[in-house]
Amino acid sequence: MRVLKARAEAEIEVRKSRFIAIAVPITDLSQIKGLVAQARLDHPGANHVVHAAVVGPDGQQLSYSDDKEPRNTAGRPAVEVLKGSGITDILVLIIRYFGGTLLGTGGLVKAYGDSVKEVLKTASTEELIAKHSFSLTIPYNLYDLTKIALDDVEASIEDESFTTAVTIAGSLPAANAPSLQQRVSDLSGGSVTVIFTDG
Repeated sequence: MRVLKARAEAEIEVRKSRFIAIAVPITDLSQIKGLVAQARLDHPGANHVVHAAVVGPDGQQLSYSDDKEPRNTAGRPAVEVLKGSGITDILVLIIRYFGGTLLGTGGLVKAYGDSVKEVLKTASTEELIAKHSFSLTIPYNLYDLTKIALDDVEASIEDESFTTAVTIAGSLPAANAPSLQQRVSDLSGGSVTVIFTDG
């Protein structure tokens, strides 16, 4: 499975109707309601805000809605494209501005499915891997060497605080945790321990 790295947007036009597809990374289905509400605020003139979402390490949690389009013509085809993409932890909002021409059920199914395909073309994804959060506190003289070690183990740094010592917090692939622990221990002569939590 892959996960979405960042928000992506694409637009298609079908017989004068505009379909704006926005892909957003999410980690829980409970986030959807707020994002749909925000999309309605951002697009007050839109006729429909359809959503489709796939969440979970195996992509088994699904959510979709037709938002007043005929039943199973919008959310379902959109979620089917997502399921087939191998991407999880993703929400796609499809905002439709009606262009005056009815598309019929087949046309709607194709338009909503194509909207998702279009946004996935521009979406940036990465392999879904188990990650650990970490924090460590080091003396200033080890800062540069520790940063090199963190870079080597593909760590993402989320926070640094500089007080009497430097505290660094972030996350890294779980498989690289033992290597980081060893590097930091070697650098500090065993005086610094990395604290890991599942993240």
